[in-house]
Formats: sequence, C-alpha cells, structure tokens
Amino acid sequence: MFEKIKTLGELGEIASAARAKGSKVVLAHGVFDILHVGHKRHLDIGKRHGDLLIVTLTTDRFVNKGPDRPVFGEKLRAEMLAALQCVDYVGVSPDPGAEYVLEIIKPSYYLKGSEYADEEADVTGRIKTERQTVEKFGGEVLYTEDITFSSSNLSNRVMSLYPEETAAYLKDLRSRITVGDVQKEVAAVEKKRCLVIGDAILDEYIYVEPLGKPAKENIIATKYKSREVFCGGAVATANLVGQVCASVDLVTLLGRSQSHEEVIRANLNPHVNLVPFYREGGQTTVKSRLVDPAYVKKLIEVAYISDEALPAAEQATLNGWVEKNIANYDAVIVNDFGHGMIDDGLVDIVSRKSRFLAVNAQTNSANRGFNLITKYPRADFICIDEPEARLAAVERYAPIETVVREKLQKKINCHTFVITHGKLGSIVYTPQAGVKRIPALTGEAIDTIGAGDAFFALASPLLAAGSDPYLAAFIGNAVGAMKVRIVGQRHQITKPEILEYLSTLLK
Repeated sequence: MFEKIKTLGELGEIASAARAKGSKVVLAHGVFDILHVGHKRHLDIGKRHGDLLIVTLTTDRFVNKGPDRPVFGEKLRAEMLAALQCVDYVGVSPDPGAEYVLEIIKPSYYLKGSEYADEEADVTGRIKTERQTVEKFGGEVLYTEDITFSSSNLSNRVMSLYPEETAAYLKDLRSRITVGDVQKEVAAVEKKRCLVIGDAILDEYIYVEPLGKPAKENIIATKYKSREVFCGGAVATANLVGQVCASVDLVTLLGRSQSHEEVIRANLNPHVNLVPFYREGGQTTVKSRLVDPAYVKKLIEVAYISDEALPAAEQATLNGWVEKNIANYDAVIVNDFGHGMIDDGLVDIVSRKSRFLAVNAQTNSANRGFNLITKYPRADFICIDEPEARLAAVERYAPIETVVREKLQKKINCHTFVITHGKLGSIVYTPQAGVKRIPALTGEAIDTIGAGDAFFALASPLLAAGSDPYLAAFIGNAVGAMKVRIVGQRHQITKPEILEYLSTLLK
C-alpha cells in the first residue's frame, strides 16, 4: 500500500511513461478528509475511464475549510486513499490549487464531482483555471454523476468537532440560512465604497530562544533566531475590507522619519488605496515583540511610538481631508488605537457626517484608560472587547450583557453593539432584539493579535449593506476564528477562503 504513495516528481515520470505507451491517465485531486462511499464511487468512475488512476491531495496547510480542518493529516489521508484497490498512485501537492499538479501529470481526464460543473457557482474561482489547464494539454474534465456526500457535512453532524454550545448554535443556524444566503450577503458589499481611518502599526516578531537568567543580572537572556515584520493596525483592517469591497481608501498617519511607507505599500491589498498623512519629527508605530517560536508565546514588547497629540496644523490637514471627502463613502470604518491620530475634531466629523459609521476604539498598553469608546457620541456599529466595554461603562463585575444594555447603550447613540469575548465568542446587542450570544467557532488559538480587528473588518461593510446584525456577527466570528490560526499577518485571509469556511460551517 505504501508503495503507491509517491512524490509529485515521481508521479510525473509515471504518468509520462504511461502516456508513451498509449495509456490514458486519470487524475483526481482534492482534500479527501473523511473518506466515504461517495469518494469511492467517484474514484471507481474515474478508473473505468482510463488505465491509470492517480489521486493527489491538498497539503494540510492549504486546506481552506476552517481552523479545525483537516480532521486527518495528509499522511493519514494518503494512506487511506492508497488502500483503495481502484487507486494506482497517491501524492500530496505542496501547492494550494490543482494547476501545479495538472501541469505535472497532464491527464487525459481530470475527475471532478458534479457539484463543480457550474463554474460560476465555484466560490474559489479555481475550477475554470483548472479546466483551462487540462485542456491546454489535450485533456478534459470528467464530471461524475453519482451519489454524493460532503466530508464537511459528515464531520459537522457526526464527529462532534465543536463544543456542545457551538454545535447547537450551528445546527440552529443551518435550519435558518443556507450557504447561498451567506454568499449573497458577502456579494452585496462588493460595490460599497469604504473609508478606513486609523493608526498604521507594524508588528515586529523577533523569534528568540529563552536561555534563562544570567548569573550576574536580574534579567532573562534570549538567543536570537529570526525576525518577521507584519503590517497591522488599520492597515490589516483595510486589507481585509478590501477582500470583500472593491474600493477602499485608507487614511492613516505615518512618521516622517522611519515612515516604513514602502513596506506598507508593498503589503496593501490591490483594492486598497493609501492616503497617508505625516507626523513631522515622529515615526510610524512599530510594536516589537520577543517571541518564543515553539509556542508563539510573546515574552516582552517594546513600542517605538510617537503618540502625543499632533501639532494643530498637521491635525487640521488630516481632518480637513476627511471632512471634504467623507460624503463619497458608503461606510466609514474607524480603527482607533489611541496613538494620537484621532482628536476630538475628527471624532466630531465622522460622528456627524458618516453615512454609516463603524468604530473600534482600542485599549492597549500605551493608552489604558485614555481611549474609551464613549468619546464617540454616535455610531451605527461599535465593536470592542469585554475589558474595553467594562472600562468605558465603569462597571467591573456586572454581567457583560448588563454592561452593554444598561450602561453603554445609554451613553452612546448606536444601533448595534458587538462585544468580543475570545474563547467565549461574542455577544450582539440591538435595541430591537436585545442581547444574543454567538459562541466561538474554534477553541485553539495560535496568535490572538488582530482577531478582533478581523471580526470588525468583515462585520462593518456587511452591516453597512443592511445585513442582519446576527448574521454579520456570525461571519465576523468565522473570520476571527480563521485569524487566530495565523501568526501575525503572515497570511492575508482571502475572500474565497472566507466563503469556503462559511460553506463548511453550514453544511
């Protein structure tokens, strides 16, 4: 059985030799996470159409079905496929799509399920390019018509991957909405024009090996291993908004010295247009963290930051641009990190003149107690975490539902509040429907930095387009669950990945 498992290079040679003898090669490519009778019949049909059946798997890191997938790792998935009599060879692709495999195998037939026959319904957009690649080498796509099952459906309903509360929530959600409903909601924001306002932050991860305490110093010594720099803050928010909206302007503040503008521009989503303003004599915020790479545990942070109030002339230039242009946007999304960019004048402008205003005012180590959401008198959507909500409400012990309903709602004129809770999920409050809780969709986090911002970035344009607040919060929760599985901003979550994960949850 294990002799069937080959590298892609070996599979290319095997396929080439078979074609030279006049044999027809059939290729099936996919995740094959939970092997079932639908898979077996699919592969049996493929074998009947050719002389050699090769099956290739998506490697674990590119399985875009959510943070808890695949259920089985690539080695186990390959072993199960190799055990099938109809399968001649198995390989694992290091690439996210099938195009790379198709270039190597050059099959006569590329096997796909009937659900892929409608190219327009494919949320990834890959089936069209896969078909074109197959046809380039004289092959064709073979769509199988037989009994079908979904591995995601089976894992959701049979394998109990989620805690009881989450499983019950998803079961109820599936009874009320479909994948098509979610796709329509996301599609509805594509033509929305969004303005993101907020602090640019570079997150520097310096990976070190802890060595212990030196004999003569009261410090912890570390050994340098490597370094990564990510674009965080409002840049990360704008990039994610740009995944679902075709037009996004990012108004942010950079330091004239050490602006890091080239790095920021190089990491912008193509749909995001940078509108930079500059702090003379200051620098762009960099938050440098020493990180234990084994567990992605942060040991200490050093902030390189110029966070005092902007000089009046610089603030007036920034505020003037926003006031002049704000009427051009369907939604204004304010990511306020409290680093000196947003003054009372700018708060007044966005509060009075935004068609739709979404606000996140963060409490962090540089501003604790000085950057409360209550400085905004009005908003259409407010998204903060529980400590930020308690600080703003001056309420330490009451249930968080009470904090929102009886304190914050009376202080701020706002239609929709979301309070994120990390592993506890989030709560959504609207005056009409009251408080509802949405459980977390994953209990395992690699890096929590930016998860709340990811939630905020997706939920904001959806609410601006008229989505139901609880549906928008579910989608935001899903994106937050995806984000906590990513170190920093090492990978930008894409729209196809979001839609694929949402589809997985709702099957």
